[in-house]
Amino acid sequence: IMASTAAGKQRIPKVAKVKNKAPAEVQITAEQLLREAKERELELLPPPPKQKITDAEELNDYKLKKRKGFEDNIRKNRTVISNWIKYAQWEESLKEVQRARSIYERALDVDHRNITLWLKYAEMEMKNRQVNHARNIWDRAITILPRVNQFWYKYTYMEEMLGNIAGCRQVFERWMEWEPEEQAWHSYINFELRYKEVDKSRTLVMVHPEVKNWIKYAHFEEKHGYIALARKVFERAVEFFGEEHISESLYVAFARFEEKQKEFERVRVIYKYALDRIPKQQAQELFKNYTVFEKRFGDRRGIEDVIVSKRRFQYEEEVKANPHNYDAWFDYLRLVESDTDADTVREVYERAIANTPPIQEKRHWRRYIYLWINYALYEELEVKDPERTRQVYQACLELIPHKKFTFAKIWLLYGQFEIRQKNLQNARRGLGTAIGKCPKNKLFKGYIELELQLREFDRCRKLYEKYLEFSPENCTTWIKFAELETILGDTERARAIFELAIGQPRLDMPEVWISYGQFELSIDSDDRIQRCRQIYEEANKSMQNCEEKEERLMLLESWRDFEDEFGSLANKERVWKLLPEKVKKRRKITAEDGSDAGWEEYYDYIFPEDAANQPNLKLLAMAKMWKKQQQQEDEEEQEEEEEEEEEGAQVFYILFKKTNTTSVCFNLFISCNYSPKVL
Repeated sequence: IMASTAAGKQRIPKVAKVKNKAPAEVQITAEQLLREAKERELELLPPPPKQKITDAEELNDYKLKKRKGFEDNIRKNRTVISNWIKYAQWEESLKEVQRARSIYERALDVDHRNITLWLKYAEMEMKNRQVNHARNIWDRAITILPRVNQFWYKYTYMEEMLGNIAGCRQVFERWMEWEPEEQAWHSYINFELRYKEVDKSRTLVMVHPEVKNWIKYAHFEEKHGYIALARKVFERAVEFFGEEHISESLYVAFARFEEKQKEFERVRVIYKYALDRIPKQQAQELFKNYTVFEKRFGDRRGIEDVIVSKRRFQYEEEVKANPHNYDAWFDYLRLVESDTDADTVREVYERAIANTPPIQEKRHWRRYIYLWINYALYEELEVKDPERTRQVYQACLELIPHKKFTFAKIWLLYGQFEIRQKNLQNARRGLGTAIGKCPKNKLFKGYIELELQLREFDRCRKLYEKYLEFSPENCTTWIKFAELETILGDTERARAIFELAIGQPRLDMPEVWISYGQFELSIDSDDRIQRCRQIYEEANKSMQNCEEKEERLMLLESWRDFEDEFGSLANKERVWKLLPEKVKKRRKITAEDGSDAGWEEYYDYIFPEDAANQPNLKLLAMAKMWKKQQQQEDEEEQEEEEEEEEEGAQVFYILFKKTNTTSVCFNLFISCNYSPKVL
């Protein structure tokens, strides 16, 4: 034992001298010493005596003593986080959660980047069912240390165990924004798959675009029955890696996938494509698989696929050279519609409609708008996706500059689509918007036709009223409106409509008058013929000053036909006297630059009142009568000469029969001045 001297120096103990330095007969190894020590329990210290606390005062003294010890240890070395953790865990064991929380917070002030400290802190809150406190800790931890995946794993696991699926998904989405390692993405994908959210599980390959992830993505789509999507994933992978970073394993997986789908021609094309581009020394596995495939399924060439591929390439080149060549887009779309899946067709349609005409003139939009029409019809009839069809129509209608021009066919097709979907309210809303934004004759006609088919006659009346407000000079609208009222049996309304129509100053047209007359004639009443005749008379008076003489002639011819069927002889003669005379005239033609371009002939109509008011016309009529008389006199004289010649021929024949000499008869005829024609 060491002892201190009076001078404060230490005495060195004496070392025992070994007298016999020869080796012992029995050698003892270190392993044997340790075994004997364990068997005899030489190193086990007896446990400290158990302290029994009998009252609160002793408990407080115990707590004070332990806390003082912990605080002393922390004071000696604040950076030893294990002291903080032991301290907090001891407080937790006493159910002093608030004190333990305070200790953890003090420890985080010392070292906020210590992962174990955050984990122990959050685990304490979770064990004590303090869910909101635990969420708060996890949020702080992933905010300060977003690259520590353990925090994210435990946070998402806690939320999922609590049944907070939306919250768990939100945490995953926050995590994915940091683009973590692949395993994190797989955890997210497995989470979404557990809750049948397949569409949200397709994002891994965009962050980690390695070949193995593309293959996993395709197998994922195949596993869930999305064959077209799985094929598209492989195609996207091939496009992504291109020819510079081409991978043998990718093409092998692609070919095996197509082989499972019995697409043998696709398999052959894939193998050939890959073998043409991958160096031979790197394509041993590829060549081996291709050989096995050919042995199983034979060596048949996909001629049609080759042709289609070639045509697709040609169309791609055409639309790249001129994106506004809409005819090329139409041909391309017909090809892909007959050969590829819906997603590929949609992609081509989206590319096509993205090429908006550069000029906002209707003539430049006429071909372009049919891309939208074909797109909508494809979605409705082929894909049978009414919601997407509706989106296509709405996007098209939003794109058209309605203030400058519009396309009535788009509005009408949209309305008819909504009718087929049994959504009458949307159809009426769309057509009503069309009439409000850009009223057109075709829109009104289509909307009225729709309501007529639905037998909504009150709506038809309102639409006709709006139509007439928009275009009061359209005689067809007035006639159709009156015909509707006639069909509905409301003759008074029909008569009132005709009266309003003929009262329009801009509507001085014979069609309305003729329809009005036919309407009155169709009514079963005693005075229907008189009413019809009265309308024709009023129409004739109204159109006497009409510049378009053909229109008045049309009216008079209709009146003539009416009188021929229902009128008396006096009425017929009266109408015949009103008919004009057709004369041929000539007029000068002037070119656009003002120069003389010659003369042209045309027909004019001269009505009786026009002839009475113009003296020249009277003189012309008298000249025509004189010429006609002269022609009649000439015709009479010619007839007399012909009669004389016939008589002479008869005399010649009689003389010839009696004398039987031609010369005598000939001299007789010459002396009588008969013409050679008679001879």
